[in-house]
Amino acid sequence: MCQDNQTKVTEIHLLGFQGLDNFNLLIFSILLLIYIAIVFGNLLIILLVSTNNNLKIPMFIFLQHLALADALLATCVVPVMAELILKTKWKMSVAGCITQMYFYFNFGFVQCFILAVMSYDRYVAICNPLHYILIMDRRICSLLSYGCWVVTWSLCSPEFIFITQFQFCGPSDIDHFFCDFGPIVELSTSDTSIVQWLDFTYSVLVLFCALTFIIGTYGYIFVIVLKISSSTARRKSFSTCSAHLISVGAYYGSLITIYVSPSNEMSSNVNKYSSLLYTVVTPLMNPIIYSLRSQEIKQAAHKRLKTFCGRKLI
Repeated sequence: MCQDNQTKVTEIHLLGFQGLDNFNLLIFSILLLIYIAIVFGNLLIILLVSTNNNLKIPMFIFLQHLALADALLATCVVPVMAELILKTKWKMSVAGCITQMYFYFNFGFVQCFILAVMSYDRYVAICNPLHYILIMDRRICSLLSYGCWVVTWSLCSPEFIFITQFQFCGPSDIDHFFCDFGPIVELSTSDTSIVQWLDFTYSVLVLFCALTFIIGTYGYIFVIVLKISSSTARRKSFSTCSAHLISVGAYYGSLITIYVSPSNEMSSNVNKYSSLLYTVVTPLMNPIIYSLRSQEIKQAAHKRLKTFCGRKLI
């Protein structure tokens, strides 16, 4: 409960990007174009995998789930950020703020699991190709894909049940463009020790363990590939992993930049801008990376475009 000299906060004020008033319209326009590209690129991957039988294999099914998580993560943050740029200050109810943070974390953690599952798929394809069809059959592929979502929702929900019990008394300003965990915890006047402990535990379990698993699988893949005598076969094996490795590097690189840095006033301001890497740049990069590196995606997109243009001409 708030004390007599304190006022209970019912609205959170996001301060967004201050000092950029002269460039608001330009930044908004660029952000709008980027968001359209994010949604279009990721939905295109989802559509191509859903409608093309040649793409209904584990690697592209996992990519479809990654594209869905990317599109949802961007949709969770970017529209609010765009309106915040125009208004310079955004009011959001405490419940709405916590809800945004809840979905933001869920979609982010799903990406961790999907990237780890994709590394396992590459491991089986390269290190055990003769049994790939048996190991990565449709049932296992479905269990791994949907299991990423179920595990994520199961992990995040208990933590956010505690967060909904937080009291906010006094200041209501957050110097950020969305409701992130750190600023919300700092703003709360409740005991946040349990939630911080849960957050640390989940971060270790999800981020660190998933990254360790990815590094371990690729370490074993590289050992196996280097034993291949044919240089052409080695290049082909490495090329099947390149898009996924770039995606992992972009994803974890942005997370490390944001969350593994000293917590002081200067780094807090830097993290606000660094968060753009995770919420805007990475969801934009993934469709581009896989479209450029995957011949199957390019062929499916080309075929779909020809079909669409043919219907238009008719």
